[in-house]
Amino acid sequence: MVWTTTRDMEAFEEAAGAFLCSRPAEHTLLLTLVERLRHQGPSALGDLPAEFGWWTGRDGVSGAFLRTPPRGLILTRLPDAAHRPLAEAYRRDRSWPAGVFGPEAAALGFAGTWAGVTGAGWSMRRRERLYRLGRLLPPAVPPNGSGRAAREADRALLVEWWAEFDRELARPHQHDPGRAVEERLSYGGLTLWEDGGQPVALAGLSRTAAGMARIGPVFTPRRLRGRGYASAVTATVSRSALAAGVRDVLLFTDLANPTSNGLYQRIGYRKVADYAEVDFSSGAGA
Repeated sequence: MVWTTTRDMEAFEEAAGAFLCSRPAEHTLLLTLVERLRHQGPSALGDLPAEFGWWTGRDGVSGAFLRTPPRGLILTRLPDAAHRPLAEAYRRDRSWPAGVFGPEAAALGFAGTWAGVTGAGWSMRRRERLYRLGRLLPPAVPPNGSGRAAREADRALLVEWWAEFDRELARPHQHDPGRAVEERLSYGGLTLWEDGGQPVALAGLSRTAAGMARIGPVFTPRRLRGRGYASAVTATVSRSALAAGVRDVLLFTDLANPTSNGLYQRIGYRKVADYAEVDFSSGAGA
C-alpha cells in the first residue's frame, strides 16, 4: 500500500481517473480542477505546477489528492492507513501545505495525523455541504428580471464581483479574479441576472467532467440581497446545465450560512456530504 505522487497530469489521470469517475459527485473538486488545468496549463491555479497523488491499496486506487502550491491539499475520502504516509511525505517536503480540504472525516483525520507527525497546530476554517440537484423547482417568489450569459463587455464587473466574493470567503492564497473570469468567459461559464436592464447577481458553472458540473460562485452585492436574485440565477444556471446534458449538477455552501443552505434546498438541491476546510499552523517536528 503506497502513495504515488507526480506533477504529470496525464499519469495521474491514467492511474486515478477511473477511481475519480466512479463517484463524480463526491470527487467534483479534483475532476473539475483537472479539467481547468487541462485547458489553462499546469500552473493555472497556483504559483507552481499542480501536484497529484494517488493511494494504491490491495484493491487498487482508493484515494487521491491534488495540490496547487502554496495552497493546501484537496483530498478524496481516504483509508485510515493512507493518512500517515502522506503526512510523512509532506513533512519531508520544504513546501508544507497550508491546510487541507476534503470530506469531513478525511480532512479531520489527516489534520490530526499531520499534527502528530509535525507538531503543527490546526484549526477549522469552514465546514461546507455539497448538494446535488434533484428535481429543479422554480423559486417560490419569482424575482423581477431575467438571466443572460455574461459577455466580454461585462468583464470589469465580473472581476469586481469575483474579488468581492473571495474577500467574503476570506480564504488565504486566493486565485486571481481576472484569470478566473477569463477562464469562465472562454466557455460561457458565467451567467448574470438582470433587473431593469442592470446586473444584480452572478452565478458560475465549472466545465463538465465525467457528466458532472458544479455551480459557483453565486454572488449578489450586499445592497441587493434578500430579493430572490441568487435563487433565480442559480435556477437559471441549473436549468441550462441540465439542458446541456449534465447528469449531476452540484454546488457547495458554507454550513454557517443558513440562508444559502435554505434557498438551494428550496429549488431542489439535496445533501450529498459534508466537507471541512482546515488551516495548519507552523510546527516543531520538521
